[in-house]
Amino acid sequence: MTTATDVNQPTLQPAAPTGRRLSWPVLLLVIAGALALTSIVRIITGADGITNVSQMSTALQLAVPIGLAGLGGLWAERAGVVNIGLEGMMILGTWFGAWAGFQWGPWTGVVVGIIGGCIGGILHAIATVTFRVNHIVSGVAINILALGITRYLAPLAFEGHAGGSAKQSPAIDSLGHFTVPGLSDGLRDLNNQGWFFISDIAGLLGGLVTNVSWLTLIAIALIPATWWILWRTAFGLRLRSCGENPVAAESLGVNVYKYKYIAVVISGGLAGLGGVFLSIVANPFYLEGQVSGRGYIGLAAMIFGNWMPGGLALGAGLFGYTDSLNLRGGSQNVHALLLLGALLLIIGAIWLVIRKNYASSMITAVVGALVYAWYATTNEVPNQVVSATPYVITLIVLTLSAQRLRMPKADGLPYRKGQGK
Repeated sequence: MTTATDVNQPTLQPAAPTGRRLSWPVLLLVIAGALALTSIVRIITGADGITNVSQMSTALQLAVPIGLAGLGGLWAERAGVVNIGLEGMMILGTWFGAWAGFQWGPWTGVVVGIIGGCIGGILHAIATVTFRVNHIVSGVAINILALGITRYLAPLAFEGHAGGSAKQSPAIDSLGHFTVPGLSDGLRDLNNQGWFFISDIAGLLGGLVTNVSWLTLIAIALIPATWWILWRTAFGLRLRSCGENPVAAESLGVNVYKYKYIAVVISGGLAGLGGVFLSIVANPFYLEGQVSGRGYIGLAAMIFGNWMPGGLALGAGLFGYTDSLNLRGGSQNVHALLLLGALLLIIGAIWLVIRKNYASSMITAVVGALVYAWYATTNEVPNQVVSATPYVITLIVLTLSAQRLRMPKADGLPYRKGQGK
């Protein structure tokens, strides 16, 4: 019986990413340092909203659909299929989830929304795996097709029902939320004290136990579940081998087509679940255009996380947090984050000097000085900057992390059964 520790594992295991990987203690130390720096900025600027419980709760809610889309992308790309169609699969999830949800209940909507995303995944798998269509072209086609289908079906399904229209579904019942009694109130009170670091940790933890949807818990559980399946089971080893070296995998008896299909369908289902979250949890109705590029940001979170579930979760949390600034004290909070950005750039410049990378250090220091000058000479930022912040952060993070990334070796490459013979 084949297991994840067979002698063939070295042949199938992905190569280690270039550069040193952060250990958990070091990673936790970095996160604590970033939180401490954020606390200093909060005290200096008086922008208490950047770490309060409501801000963190909203950030978690906005991070979930991004994380689910990124998780879908991870499944597909670990099997060697680039999934630009995540946006379209999320759109299918929003529509199918709302259509079933307002008629038969929210949990039925969740199941049907996942099926809607899986349909998009099947179409993408047929195009890329069976017919070897360019993965980018197929993904873009899925996005366009999903938009056209939902725009056509929405008037037929929703008009004539109370609260429904050509662009919006009737209201859907809630899946339910929970708040941990006592702990939530205690953390909120501690957060309101405004103490250095301690209040900020309380705000972060308070957001995790206050007004949390049951679907959020499911989404969070899917992250360690994905890691365990892909990195600790024989099934996961075979699936990842298809994304690293499908010819070698086939020579060892792996049905490459089957595993690619499974991965892309699961990818579509996860993206569809992200869409369901938008149309049932984030809003209790389907609304045309509500995905708003989250599929692409999810793909960016996956890349930021170096095709790993843990890194993906951090990326989704970062993008969800910046997105939440649009909803709560946006202008003041983003203005405060200019100071945080300036401090991080200065610290980065010092680190580059230690690494004897003087040219990059000088450029980073100049950019940091400019960001600080922007902060010091203004009292707020325009609303357009607030709206663009999540997308700007996406570009900056991907630019800074580009040198340490290592995608699966066969990701996006066409494969034909028996091509190694």
